[in-house]
Amino acid sequence: METFGHVRMVIGFILSLSIAHLLKGTAKFIQHPNREKPYWVHLSWVAYIFVLLVHFWWWEMPLHALKKWTFPEYIFIISFITTFFLLCALLYPDDLKDYKGYQDYFYSRRKWFFGVLAFSFIADVIDTLIKGQDYFHHFGIEYPIRNIIHFVLCLLAIRISNRTFHGALVIIFMLYEMSYVLRLYLSAAT
Repeated sequence: METFGHVRMVIGFILSLSIAHLLKGTAKFIQHPNREKPYWVHLSWVAYIFVLLVHFWWWEMPLHALKKWTFPEYIFIISFITTFFLLCALLYPDDLKDYKGYQDYFYSRRKWFFGVLAFSFIADVIDTLIKGQDYFHHFGIEYPIRNIIHFVLCLLAIRISNRTFHGALVIIFMLYEMSYVLRLYLSAAT
């Protein structure tokens, strides 16, 4: 089997588990509407991570161009996708018995969530560099600026517990990501 086929298969497994975890967690609100009340900021982060997962799958397609893989590259790519599964697990724990609900849970675990999310923006740059300097540079200056700003905002989110800040942050992240994806892939299609 070609190396990329193997890498793609492992990425697909972990990505599938991540998406399944988000969908299963969200479906609980429909299955048991009176058990736990949804919290809009938490659900917005769920939606954002879902968009990131879909974007990640497409973003990884250029890995097929790598003719020679090293074990460290393989381990890095697997670790990178694993951070997304960890984000999904942090958004939907196995139970909420120790918390008053999703709002209480989200803010009690925000340091972990935003720490992992911040790491994912650094890992994203390394992942892009693995695909080659030309690939990295064809995104222009917006790409590194995007990742630096997202990283800094995640660090701020670790320190700031203000509910208004977190509500605004998830809206900004979601709007920017949707804009970024549309600009990247719709302009490439035309």
